[in-house]
Amino acid sequence: MADGHSNTLLKPVKRSTRWTSFVGAPAAGRVVRGLQEERNPAHRLRVEHNQHTLLIHISDDDGQGWTTIALDRATREWSIAQRRRQLDAAKSAYEQLYI
Repeated sequence: MADGHSNTLLKPVKRSTRWTSFVGAPAAGRVVRGLQEERNPAHRLRVEHNQHTLLIHISDDDGQGWTTIALDRATREWSIAQRRRQLDAAKSAYEQLYI
């Protein structure tokens, strides 16, 4: 099992130790499939899966770009991609995970 990160950053100046969660996005009578930051609905999160893979999609805070983490369900091996469009990030992360 491996850990990973991009760049190491300085810790943010402590303003609050309170963590919050994403909440279900309004779905107009349908099943809620996406989550959003309560005070910033442009910041979204969605998880998709099939029998073998989890795809975790996280938008930029302004909703203008996406980071996708592809996770193999059996081994927990992972890859990550950032793109302007969610679909492009998902394709790239998925293609990096499997040969």
